[in-house]
Amino acid sequence: MNAVVAAVGIMLVLSLCRVHVVIALIVGALSGGLLGGLGVEATLAAFNKGLGGGATVALSYALLGAFAVAIAKSGLAHVLADKALAMVGRQEAHGGGALKWIMIGLLLAVAIASQNILPIHIAFIPLLVPPLLFVLSTLQIDRRLIACVLTFGLITPYMFLPVGFGNIFLNEILMANITRSGVDVTGINVTEAMLIPALGMAAGLLIAFVSYRKPRVYELDRLESGSTQKVSYTPLTLLVALVAIASAFIIQLWLDSMIIGALVGFVLFSASGVVRWREADDLFTEGMKMMAMIGFIMIASSGFAEVIRETGQVKTLVDASVDWIGNSQAIGALLMLLVGLLVTMGIGSSFSTVPIIAAIFVPLSAELGFSTLAIVSLVGAAGAIGDAGSPASDSTLGPTAGLNVDGQHSHIWDTVVPTFLHYNLPLLVFGWVAAMVL
Repeated sequence: MNAVVAAVGIMLVLSLCRVHVVIALIVGALSGGLLGGLGVEATLAAFNKGLGGGATVALSYALLGAFAVAIAKSGLAHVLADKALAMVGRQEAHGGGALKWIMIGLLLAVAIASQNILPIHIAFIPLLVPPLLFVLSTLQIDRRLIACVLTFGLITPYMFLPVGFGNIFLNEILMANITRSGVDVTGINVTEAMLIPALGMAAGLLIAFVSYRKPRVYELDRLESGSTQKVSYTPLTLLVALVAIASAFIIQLWLDSMIIGALVGFVLFSASGVVRWREADDLFTEGMKMMAMIGFIMIASSGFAEVIRETGQVKTLVDASVDWIGNSQAIGALLMLLVGLLVTMGIGSSFSTVPIIAAIFVPLSAELGFSTLAIVSLVGAAGAIGDAGSPASDSTLGPTAGLNVDGQHSHIWDTVVPTFLHYNLPLLVFGWVAAMVL
């Protein structure tokens, strides 16, 4: 069996069986390395080499967790929750449900903006979602719907609009790697190429609104929210919180570092006295604990990805598919999308997948007679298709980190499985259609 298929398959099966994702990633990496002929020592060496690649992201999330706890301490989260709860009361009094759609629309707008307008990626989630969680639970909004909304906003803008993270993915990674692989993309409109796959994501979001339309009951007493814990605040503490948030975002955009941005924000809280010096250590530790799982998963997924690369069996997987393809564009497009799905779900990053698959898919697509626009669409869709629905993707880990602060949201069954069904499957269909009609 191909090592990539085995590694990803074992990791996914173990995750679905409720084995912790970190353990599933380690076992999957070891299995893939051994089946790929690396041997125990070489597999461990590759895994250990890859661990460092996830350290920066893990530390970023840990500091964001500490920053989020400091914001809660300032009372800003309490004010936000109180205002929203007052709106809940008014809505209930008038029998309306408009607040539900206001909350969903707010989260969708912020998630979309986090990729292009204010490119902070998932940094907003631990700051915005936990304060709203009590309100969302009071409204009995299914958190699986919120996970789908957030994941849509985290993925669709960068795979469609060449601004912010979209500029990096579409121009600096996708178009650049297609050019390096021997196809001239001069004059190609990348937005036009990715329009149909993006419509697949939009279709998945609309389906999610139907799938998770029914109310879902959560235990409100398990929520450590502004409405269950009284937090003292003053206009000064709220002002400091706003300044700290603005400073963190500006620093992150300026230096392109979530680590420094979150650190500056936390230091401002401490220097202003909102977080007392004797409490700073405990709050910092509490915040890091809140984001510990996502950090360890990202570190383990980097090791997993390095083992997959070292086996060299992504190319073997494609070569094995050639016999099935023959001269059929339809079968070729479908198999390339499936291979992209496997690779991205294992690695957890579209940005890392495209360079791996472009060198193989671009010559194969050209040989099958696909147009340049179709090649761009096919490789872009194949790279992005596994980002949603991967247990190791920050597009699923981020929503889980915000929605599971009270332990009532499963990463696999409430985020990964819903986003896989609502985004990967439509993207497979729409990506195939795009390759055939462009």
